[in-house]
Amino acid sequence: MFHFGKATKIFVQTFPFVLLRAATGLLLGIATIAYFGFVLWFGWTLLDAGTISGWVGIVGLLIAILIFIGIWRLFSRYVLYLVKAAHIAVIAEVIETGEVPSNQVRYGIGNVRSHFTQTSALFGLDQLIKGVIRQFNNQTLSFSRLFSFSSGLQNIIRLIGKAVALAASYIDEAILAYMFTKPDENPWRAARDGVVLYGKNWKPVLFSTLIIIFGMYAVAFVGLLALTPLASVLGGLSTAFELIGWVAVVGIFLTGYVGILKPWVKTVVITTFLVESRDDTPDSETMDRIAARSDRFKELTRRAESDTEHTQSTERDDDESVAPT
Repeated sequence: MFHFGKATKIFVQTFPFVLLRAATGLLLGIATIAYFGFVLWFGWTLLDAGTISGWVGIVGLLIAILIFIGIWRLFSRYVLYLVKAAHIAVIAEVIETGEVPSNQVRYGIGNVRSHFTQTSALFGLDQLIKGVIRQFNNQTLSFSRLFSFSSGLQNIIRLIGKAVALAASYIDEAILAYMFTKPDENPWRAARDGVVLYGKNWKPVLFSTLIIIFGMYAVAFVGLLALTPLASVLGGLSTAFELIGWVAVVGIFLTGYVGILKPWVKTVVITTFLVESRDDTPDSETMDRIAARSDRFKELTRRAESDTEHTQSTERDDDESVAPT
């Protein structure tokens, strides 16, 4: 059920994507500091000169924050998500063929664009898959009401529920990976079939994902505790050094957590799902069972069938256009 060894090997083989994500995150951090540094400097200059009032300065800061949020969302959807999906495509290729593409970054991005002409379409599909997985998991594991007599047990169930919700963000990536293993198939249909295969193998996939997530929490907690003495040592020098120490601790922690730990967990979940579902095929019984638990799955099925009919109609028109007269 666990494929840590194989997944770790694939994680190392696709490390250029990890470095690319880290470099992108570093550039985003620098750009964010520069942006808000300029906004605060400009606002303070105007306030100090008496050009604007305090209320105008607050409104201006709020506008600057809203502009930053809008730019961040666009960048996340069209750049960061493209890099993330390209990494998933390469992981799927390595699992299926055992070979690493020579230029994996170019291969991954090209694979994504061959499935989706617009990154926003892939982003929309991923959000739909994530909604299906959340609804399915919530309906399948909706047993918290059975423990209403104990607040302690309810808290434990609530913690498990949050972990299950987090697991959905990794499982949807595994379904996207399955989609990339079906290059000749309609992407919406491939995504639907991937969800159906998860419905057939949800116990081993979800259980292993939860174990990994709780392990990730433990490792992250231990790592954060191991770094705190740095801030304490610097705190003995001055308050400013203590602040710098805590910034360094948080920066190192987030770099390790987001840059190393989370991509490794993603690789393990994708590997587990593709290996566990390799010998299975989608079936109507599982499809009906998921549809009974998720309205979003019905939407995904309608989209898959609609795109399939459109593709078949286009192929018929092409055949008729080239037929001899």
